[in-house]
Parts: sequence; structure tokens; C-alpha cells
Amino acid sequence: MGLFDIFRKKKNETVEQESASESTEILSESESNSDASEDEQSTVVSENTSAVTQPMMEQVGLVNEDEAKIWQEALDKQKISTPQLTETETETETETETETETETETETETETETETTEQQIYDAGLKKSRTGFADRFNRFLANFRSVDENFFEDLEETLVGADVGFDMAIKISDELREEVKLKNAKRKEDVRDVIIKKMVDLYEADGINEDATMNFAPKGQTTVILFVGVNGVGKTTTIGKLASKYQKAGKSVLLAAADTFRAGATKQLQEWGERAHVPVVAGKEKADPASVVFAAVEKARDENYDVLFVDTAGRLQNNVNLMQELEKMKRIIQREIPEAPHEVLLVLDATTGQNALQQAKLFKNSSDVSGIVLTKMDGTAKGGIVFAIRNEMHLPVKWIGFGEKASDLREFKPEEFVYGLFKELVES
Repeated sequence: MGLFDIFRKKKNETVEQESASESTEILSESESNSDASEDEQSTVVSENTSAVTQPMMEQVGLVNEDEAKIWQEALDKQKISTPQLTETETETETETETETETETETETETETETETTEQQIYDAGLKKSRTGFADRFNRFLANFRSVDENFFEDLEETLVGADVGFDMAIKISDELREEVKLKNAKRKEDVRDVIIKKMVDLYEADGINEDATMNFAPKGQTTVILFVGVNGVGKTTTIGKLASKYQKAGKSVLLAAADTFRAGATKQLQEWGERAHVPVVAGKEKADPASVVFAAVEKARDENYDVLFVDTAGRLQNNVNLMQELEKMKRIIQREIPEAPHEVLLVLDATTGQNALQQAKLFKNSSDVSGIVLTKMDGTAKGGIVFAIRNEMHLPVKWIGFGEKASDLREFKPEEFVYGLFKELVES
């Protein structure tokens, strides 16, 4: 099943769930009314029964008053012993059934929460991006009259404005020229669906053989993960969040504060370390970053830490000294642990759009970047940057950030991202 098919399936399931919820509410009201009717009927039956309990023989005059009393006492005893026992058994059975139903409902709710949590997080985190994306497309479709050259020029401009990137905008436009004709799309809704399907299909095709999972060292060895990126993108914060995640997952984590030039960087990382109960290796202010890395790698290896996260300086991405500094760190790491670093994660601020794409290109050429962390996706990011990175860089987005809390950093899931971005644009 393709990514777009998964998207449509999710869309249909959501609509069905909403319909089912409405039906349940209506059914509950009907049952309440039915219960009320049953209570009324029960009252009537109870009144009629009281007349029947009077001894039949007394009613027809076949016994005297004393004999009638004896009959009445016998009936009362029978009523006390048998019916009350039946009622008690019924109540016990009802309580047992209620408890079973409650347990079943609780289990079902837990399962549903587990299944929907990730989708809900993406849905909420991408709200601003989705609104901006939808507004841009709706403005484009509002001017739609026919599929002509002006249509494709406007489409390209819309896609570039959504941070999809120039190359992918042209690629989508070229491929749509034939597809729109084949689909015989004339209505705005049809044109919109064809455009989005093409975007999703191209995005999926660009990601073939892409490894979005985190690479770890064999069990018993330390995994070293290097974080690179310019100042202000959320690099140190991302390290703190991941340290918290892995520490809670049962791994022993160590942090290296190798950004020794930015004022407050070491202190910021130490604060995250305290929150996550994770130790931090730090040097003096303005110390050689490579010396901090060396001390951290030695400690991680000798004390058998599972994971070592290395924070690095983030001066201008075209600064030659910075790139040389990163190369020096890698040499020191590999001298102690030959297979390391196991990941070089580039942290990008999604709200910077095409500037983030330029950063990715420069860092990839000099740092052997293995994956992307996209931060601030809950802000004014336009969403299209994810498509541009995959199309132009062929780098997997491995983590995506939706907020300030550690739990707001999530593993990147393409199907949840596509659904969260387009769900209000495509009809079910």
C-alpha cells in the first residue's frame, strides 16, 4: 500500500469513527428512553401482582377469615425466601457483568489511546503548518479556471512558497501536465487531489532505500552520536530531549559539552543533564572542543555507557574553521572507537524554510550527515521543507520536534506527517 493510499485510509477511518460516535450518542438516548418505559411497565406489573397475592380461596369465599390468615402467612414466607434470593443472585450477576464490561471498556480505551496517540500528536503539532499549507492551496485554487500554462506557473509559485523547493516544484509541475489530462480533472477538487497525490507519490519514490532508523553500536559497545547545526536551531535542546528519552528507555547516557565558544551553551546542556539525570562532560570556557570530546569518549568507553551525545559549536555554516573543527572531533572519536560516530545528526529549524535547505547542503558536504532533526514544526513552518530535503538531499528526517517538552520530540513517521499536513485538503 502506497503512502497516499495509507493517507486516504486514515482519512476514511477518521470519518467512520466520527459517524460511529454520533450513532452511539443517538443509540444511548434511545436506550435511556427505553429504560424509562420499562420502569413504568414494571410499576404497573407490581401493582397488579399485589392483588394476585391475596389468597384466591378468600376472594371466592371458600375459606373463613382465620384460614385466610394462615394462607396469607404461608404466601408471605414464600415471598421472603425465594424472590429475595433470586434478586440477590441477579444483583450479583449484574455486578459481575458490569465489572467485566468496565474491564473490557478500560482495555479497549487503553488500546485506542496507544493507537491514536502518535496521530494526535502529529495532528496537533502540524496544526499551524496545515493551516498555512491549506490557505496557500485554497488561494491558488480560487483562481483556477482551466488547466493551461498560467495554471502551471501559479502552481509552481504556490509550491515554492510552501517551501517544497524549486527543483521539486518544477518536477511536480512537469509530471502533472500529463496526469491532469489523463485523469480528466476539471473540477477544483479533482485538480487539488491530483496535485497532492503526485506530491506524496514523488516524496515516497525519493525515499526508497532510505534508512530513517537510528544506527547503534553492537550490544556492549558505546554508540556515539554527533550533533551539528548552526546556532539557534535548537541543537542543545534536542540533545537534552533525546538524552531524557533514552535514559527513560533504560540506556545509560553521557553528554559531551563540546560547544565551548557559545556563551551559556555548556550551562544549558548541564541543566538538561540534571533534568534527565544524565552526567555531562564539560571543559573550561573557550577550551579546545576536541579535548572535551576526547575526555567524554574515554569516559563513555571505560565506564561502558550505552550512548554518548556530543554537542558541537554552531557558528556560520560556511565557516571553514568550524568544518575543520568537526573533522578534528571525528578523528579523535574514531581513534578511540573506530566505527564511530554512528550517527551525525543535522539539526534544522523548520521555520527557516529554504535557508535550512542550504544549511543541509553545506553540512552534508563537510560532515557526513546521516540524518536530519527538524525542530519547531509547531511554529510557522510551511511543511514543504520535508519534501525538499528528501528530494534534493536524499537525507532521512529521523526526528521531528513539536514543542518544548522532551515528549514533544518524536520519531519521524512519514504516514503521520502526510496525514497531518494534508488531511483537511483531500476529501475522503
